[in-house]
Amino acid sequence: MKINVISYILAVIFLLSGGAKLAGLEFELVAFERWGYPIWFMYLIGIAEVSGGVALAANILRRYASPSLALLMVGAIATHVRHSEWPMLMIALVIFSLAVVISVSLWKSSHTSEIIQ
Repeated sequence: MKINVISYILAVIFLLSGGAKLAGLEFELVAFERWGYPIWFMYLIGIAEVSGGVALAANILRRYASPSLALLMVGAIATHVRHSEWPMLMIALVIFSLAVVISVSLWKSSHTSEIIQ
């Protein structure tokens, strides 16, 4: 139950964040330019975030989406550390932590059900 709630919350976060990138919102363009990343990379990250958000929300491949999104957040964490963006780093760490919690829970529960069968 708790994992579903966390999954839906993260799905909304990734859908909004990825949607902002795909829409080419000004604040995303400015951020990617400030970080020295090409604009095509912003769109690639947006696709990954929206795809992961859909997978989390629809429970389609949730077991694979959550660790993939956690890995994506490692890049965000590194970017925020490199550019001394401490408030954004804290947000990225929380999102990363929630994605890890979902991943561990889903993989542990699937492993337990395989042992029982």
